[in-house]
Amino acid sequence: MKIINLSETNSIISQYLAEIRDVDYQKNRLLFRNNIQRIGEFEAYEVSKTLHYEEREVATPLGIAKVNLPTDKIVLATIFRAGLPFHNGFLNVFDHAGNAFVSAYREYKDAERHEVGIHVEYLATPNLDGKTLIIVDPMLATGGSASEAITMLKKRGCKKIKLMSIIAAPEGVTRMAEDHPDVEIYVSTLDRELNENCYILPGLGDAGDRIFGTK
Repeated sequence: MKIINLSETNSIISQYLAEIRDVDYQKNRLLFRNNIQRIGEFEAYEVSKTLHYEEREVATPLGIAKVNLPTDKIVLATIFRAGLPFHNGFLNVFDHAGNAFVSAYREYKDAERHEVGIHVEYLATPNLDGKTLIIVDPMLATGGSASEAITMLKKRGCKKIKLMSIIAAPEGVTRMAEDHPDVEIYVSTLDRELNENCYILPGLGDAGDRIFGTK
C-alpha cells in the first residue's frame, strides 16, 4: 500500500486544516464547509499529477497548440454525509468525472460506544469498467466505512482506486493496508490515534455534525 501524506510538504492546505480544527472557526458552518471543499480542490490537484497523459493538438485563433491532457476516465465516489463538500471540491477540478455515492455510517455495538460497526444502506454508481476511482472520505478513523465502500465498489469491477482523506488515524491506515493493500491513500495529515469512542485525536470532532449540524 502506498500512502501520501501531504503535510510532509508545506502548502496552503495547512492553513485550511488549522482553521477547520479550530473550535471557534467551526461555529460558522459555511466557512467550515468552504475549507473542506478547498482542501478537496488541492488534493485533486495533487492526485492529477499521477494520472496518465497524452499529447493533443488544440486549435487556437492563431495556430495549433500542443498540450498534454489526462486520459484517465475518472469516477468520483463519496461516503454520505460528511463527504459531500469534500466531493464537490474534487468535482470542481475533475469536472467531467462520473459520480458514485455510498451510504455507510458507523453504528456502536455497545452501550459504552467503544465497539464500532458499519451499516451500509445503498450504492449508486455509473459503470466502473476501466475507470480510475477516486473515493473521498474526509475522516479516515477506524477505516471501516471506507473499507466497506471499497469492497462494494470492487465488486462492480473497479481495480484502480485512490482513497483521499483530510485527517487519518494510524488505525484507519492499518485497516486499509490489511483490507485493500492495492489502494493508494492520500491524506492532508496523519494524526496521533483514536480515542475510546473511535474519534481521531486531536482531529476536529465529528465532521458531519460540523458541516450539517448534529444528527
